[in-house]
Amino acid sequence: MSNTQDPGYEAHAPLRPRRRRSSLPPSPFGLPGQPPAKSRKGLWIVLGIVGGVLLLVAVGVPLLMGLVGGQTRQASDLADSFTRLVIAGDTDQAYDEYLDPALKEQLPREDFASGIESLNLDSSCSTAFDDLKVSEDSGSSIADVAGVIQCDGKDVEMVYRFAGTEDLKMVTIRLKPKV
Repeated sequence: MSNTQDPGYEAHAPLRPRRRRSSLPPSPFGLPGQPPAKSRKGLWIVLGIVGGVLLLVAVGVPLLMGLVGGQTRQASDLADSFTRLVIAGDTDQAYDEYLDPALKEQLPREDFASGIESLNLDSSCSTAFDDLKVSEDSGSSIADVAGVIQCDGKDVEMVYRFAGTEDLKMVTIRLKPKV
């Protein structure tokens, strides 16, 4: 027997008993008798793509609706405020605050006021917007509003167009009694 101090001494790990091998032939794909494992790489790729698309839709749609909805709401509010002033007979304020300078050149204040008065609008009148479209053109917003002013015994067709880069002003107006 040699001593652990001996320079030629080598330590050996204790021998372990060997496991008995199965009598089944080894399977090249895993444990004997089990079907080979299926790769799920394709499934994860498809799920990742679907998840990415859903994320884009979930983020993009509200952003788009917020932008378009904000402009649509602004155009609707402008048309409603203008029409309320017209119905109330406050033609000077409607003319000064809502009409674009180019429209004011084509439509003098007196002609605007007399045209509104000829419609005989009163407190029984209310508005119903049928169509409201907002678009962008070369950095300028354009809002087309169409609808009806409904009064006791008569309806007045209304068509407005607002345009502008920051503040929208009315560039086209048509108020005409429906036949």
